[in-house]
Amino acid sequence: MTKKPVRRNLGRGLSTLLADVDLGSARQPARKLVADSSVPIEKLHANPDQPRRFFADSDLEDLASSIRAKGIIQPLIVRPNPNISEEYQIVAGERRWRAAQMAQVHDIPVIIRELDDTEVLELGIIENIQRADLNAVEEAVGYRQLMDRFGHTQEKLAEALGKSRSHIANLLRLLTLPDEVLTYLKEGKLSAGHARALVPATNPAALARLVINKGLNVRQTEALAKSGGKQLSQKRQLQPPKDADTRAIENDLSAQLKLKVSIDHRQSSGKGELRIAYTSLEELDELCQILSS
Repeated sequence: MTKKPVRRNLGRGLSTLLADVDLGSARQPARKLVADSSVPIEKLHANPDQPRRFFADSDLEDLASSIRAKGIIQPLIVRPNPNISEEYQIVAGERRWRAAQMAQVHDIPVIIRELDDTEVLELGIIENIQRADLNAVEEAVGYRQLMDRFGHTQEKLAEALGKSRSHIANLLRLLTLPDEVLTYLKEGKLSAGHARALVPATNPAALARLVINKGLNVRQTEALAKSGGKQLSQKRQLQPPKDADTRAIENDLSAQLKLKVSIDHRQSSGKGELRIAYTSLEELDELCQILSS
């Protein structure tokens, strides 16, 4: 029999812990904390259950530059390492720790707290949700962990974190999408709006590929999801294959302009469209000079 999670009113839980370490909230920034002590950086270890798995190198470089110039302004929250005596495990502030290593800092200001594994996980999730630039999938996973492991409701999470209940509910719906779509979302190929539009679709992975390939906006994606992809497939079926002359002209123009050229010619009316694709403002500027010369 599956044991149900113990439902708490956001713990000693969360409200007391957040006040204790003052991670801040979505509505108010955290105040500057005073470190208990300073410890050698090699005595700090990442939490293996840290919810955040991806740290962008560019963001760490920016933070490392700030640390070199101003030092570590906010101390890390740590607890005694349960596996190594006289060393510590990071509860909140792993980004600062990683950036400090890049900045070759030797001693780290810390606040030491006696916390159990459950409290560490809660604080790790909350810190990420409130203060880090999570992508939509990471944020949704954080909410799901808080609900599944600790029995928190959407209403209680919304109240504690300063989020709307609809925001939390919409993000949680994203987790019903296939892994392929979630990967596109994490990589930035799809926005959260695109992904939400694909949730009710019967074939979200296939539609996601179409959205990316055709550069559709959110409204177009919503229409595509409602039609099940029929609109695009029907449009493709109605378009006859290009004749050899049209393809030859496309190739000649592409070679002359050094840009991708596409011609859609309708034999019935003799009308059509010419599309020239550019990948940078420099290419657009060169194209304008060619057309105006």
